[in-house]
Amino acid sequence: MSTFVLLHGAWHGGWCWRFVADILQTRGHRVTAPTQTGLGERCHLISDQITLTTFIDDLVNHMLAEDLTDAILVGHSFGGNALSGAAEAVPDRIRELVYLDSTVVAAGQKPAEIIDPVKLAKQLDQSDGIAIPPPGPEAFGILDARQAAWVQPRLTPHPVSTMNAPLPIKGVPGNGLPARYIACTQPIYHSPDQVFDWADRSGWPVEELATGHDAMVTDPAALVEMLDR
Repeated sequence: MSTFVLLHGAWHGGWCWRFVADILQTRGHRVTAPTQTGLGERCHLISDQITLTTFIDDLVNHMLAEDLTDAILVGHSFGGNALSGAAEAVPDRIRELVYLDSTVVAAGQKPAEIIDPVKLAKQLDQSDGIAIPPPGPEAFGILDARQAAWVQPRLTPHPVSTMNAPLPIKGVPGNGLPARYIACTQPIYHSPDQVFDWADRSGWPVEELATGHDAMVTDPAALVEMLDR
């Protein structure tokens, strides 16, 4: 049995892992899926004071409170930033890091610096200065109508302040812990060149999963097979 900590990305919450968690648990694994401050069922906490440090603290404090050790941390999309922070804060509690179609921000770098400037400008134009409203499910590669209908009402605005917050780590993302990158390729969310550049700089192997960005929704069974390996 393994312990999995599943961390969501922007506009999502722990809810997005329901199907993956169900399958992993039927295989005997322990699974937790915390929600970061200001998102999901914690959307009432949205503010302009939320930073990447907040998201890292959310994850680390969750692991400490649940006394999680030898854990496999899976960070989807924006959630990869908190994984990098946890890798420095509690490395002794982590067995492996899995960056699932994640953005990979370097020490001191801001997510806004690696997001496509046209996409970022559009997001900021739509924000109220505190939060960016969620795009439609199709932006996450969810093309099935039933899946989209399940996801749409659960998406919540994402705090703008996290986009302009530097990642507070001292070393390289992953802190030298065992790690891998899973790239979702149908449709592509991050450019392959960007993905392989992140992975090469961090020394991570890259696996490809032929499904959309929200793999935990679009193909949870295939994702579980990768995670369970």
